[in-house]
Amino acid sequence: MNQVDGSIGEVRAAQEGDHGALRGLWQRHRRWVAAVLLAHKPRGAELEDLLQEVATILVSRLSELRDPAAFKPWLRMVAVNAARAQGRKASRRRERPVEGLEEMLTAPEPLAERDEAARILRLAMQLPDAYREPLLLRCVHGMSHREIGQVLDLPETTIETRIARGRRMLRELAAGACASPPVRGAAEGEL
Repeated sequence: MNQVDGSIGEVRAAQEGDHGALRGLWQRHRRWVAAVLLAHKPRGAELEDLLQEVATILVSRLSELRDPAAFKPWLRMVAVNAARAQGRKASRRRERPVEGLEEMLTAPEPLAERDEAARILRLAMQLPDAYREPLLLRCVHGMSHREIGQVLDLPETTIETRIARGRRMLRELAAGACASPPVRGAAEGEL
């Protein structure tokens, strides 16, 4: 049995109430779901809260999935919809957005590297969805082009192109951010 067949069997088992299969599905897919959420979440939204929301939907609605082979695209849409719903809630509350990028930077790295990673991630959040999501799935989660294509239901060549273009746009954003003039008054020490 190949991995796809094994995954389909695991999805079916989870749909039939096998808690171990359900737990295994979530553990195996949680990291790339986090990458999808990072690509779509509004500023100020907590990643862990969104992951909890996706897990809750997975448990309560997996039985509604008609085709177990469509599990990954279904789970991706659950994540995207959870992030968008959080964005709608925030806009209704009219809360001021808060930078929420540090939650994924928990690895013990030197401070300068963490600051640079946070800066690059902030810039990546400015990319259009079509480029941001594949780029984050590749760079944050380490998924292959084929795996990303399966999740996004796009050809592998399209994923390769979007990642290449996303990287180019990110480099341009980074170069533009470095070339920005200093904040007025910063040179005189008025911060």
